[in-house]
Amino acid sequence: MTQMMNIPMAIHRGEAELPFVALGDGTHLQLLHVDIEQGLWVIRTKFEPGVIVPTHRHTGQVFAFTLAGSWKYAEYPEVNTAGSYLFEPAGSVHTLIVPEENEGLTDAWFAIYGANLQLDASGAVELVIDAQTVRDTYYALCEAEGHPRPNTIENRGV
Repeated sequence: MTQMMNIPMAIHRGEAELPFVALGDGTHLQLLHVDIEQGLWVIRTKFEPGVIVPTHRHTGQVFAFTLAGSWKYAEYPEVNTAGSYLFEPAGSVHTLIVPEENEGLTDAWFAIYGANLQLDASGAVELVIDAQTVRDTYYALCEAEGHPRPNTIENRGV
């Protein structure tokens, strides 16, 4: 008789299980997965038309997929639309812009390793946003909006 091995199981979360929270700037965030030890944060973000995410540098790689709407980086000509995939190498610097003429929300998924270093006009770091910052902010905003603690997938040294 073959003995069953301890096989890791896939972990599923339905869209309704993890609330979107408002960041106050026209951005709505859903934290899907966080691994603080690995510096990974996977988010789904809905942007209102006209949102500008300040210029930032990534310390790690970023993988992005657009589900609806459109957005671009001020520094590049390409526009991300529904079905677009974008890879950002570590060290990339850009300013995310959602066109004001967009109809409805832009919906995008990002898997981010490392930190976003928000930069001022001279290129100096103003703010560091990493996996722990995003997790703690998301949980605090969920609580402030009256949502129960979400069951976000968290790896702890796995």
